[in-house]
Amino acid sequence: MGKYKIAIVNSSSFGKIFHEQLERLEKIGEVRSFTVDGEIAGCELAELLAGYNIIIASVTPFFTQEFFDHKDELILITRHGIGYNNIDIEAARKHDTLVSIIPALVERDAVAENNITNLLALLRKTVEADLSVKNDSWEDRANFVGRTLFNKTVGVIGVGNTGSCVVETLRNGFRCHVLAYDPYKSALHIESYGAKKVDLPELLKESDIICLCASLNEENYHMISTDEIKQMKDNVYLSNSARGALLDEEAIVSALKTGKIAGLATDVLEEEPGRKDHPYLAFNNVVMTPHTSAYTMECLQEMGAKCLRDVEDVVAGKVPERSVQAVSKLVS
Repeated sequence: MGKYKIAIVNSSSFGKIFHEQLERLEKIGEVRSFTVDGEIAGCELAELLAGYNIIIASVTPFFTQEFFDHKDELILITRHGIGYNNIDIEAARKHDTLVSIIPALVERDAVAENNITNLLALLRKTVEADLSVKNDSWEDRANFVGRTLFNKTVGVIGVGNTGSCVVETLRNGFRCHVLAYDPYKSALHIESYGAKKVDLPELLKESDIICLCASLNEENYHMISTDEIKQMKDNVYLSNSARGALLDEEAIVSALKTGKIAGLATDVLEEEPGRKDHPYLAFNNVVMTPHTSAYTMECLQEMGAKCLRDVEDVVAGKVPERSVQAVSKLVS
């Protein structure tokens, strides 16, 4: 028991709501929470976590090759989420560190729901109207005439786990005509959820609203930038619940200034956490939430339970479910 030291790194929720999960971890070994700068150097992070051989990780910091080169005692990183783009998987493999993630279905409904929730708040000016009432200005309600989502042409970028749920909800719930761009999915796959497969230029040209649901990779970094915005309709709306770096933030700000983009709803930023001086927040037609798409009681309970099972599996000498790479040995 004494040989396991568990670090919870940059998670704002694990063990904070479902205390029994933390209590079960404490039966396995020493547990400590760490909050670090998202851009902390790998060697500095390794030094801070010296002696800890299990990590429950959030979307930051970055576990780089430099980190692993100074962290040979590490058995497991279990991600409190479905992505692992902040972990150098090849470096983890070379250093016999397992990396496991949450099954995508755990977050599917919650993240898709928040993409559309933020979009509706943007379209209907919900936040501004709410603040007006709280400021005793009920009579100003004519300032909050919004736009409806029903029957719009909506482009969905990324039709994987979350995107497919967004497509279904838009098509079946709001009678939208849904166009979808995903180079990794077949037309049959996309059509099965109720969308039409198109290339990116067609989606940009035809959509009244664009929902971003793609995972981030080297090929789609800043996939929406100045040239792509030029191809969009005037007064288009964007909603992003995926990764902030899908958008070129400087280009988005410019398009908000000109009115080319009528509004932006986002739960993510390229660099998090965001602060009140972020350029997006200079605009009334921006709805920003602090990466809370997965923050439902149902989702967080299962996410935490999965991380706990991963730790218990590794301690028992088993490879956790949804490990993203194999290692040559397990410490038990």
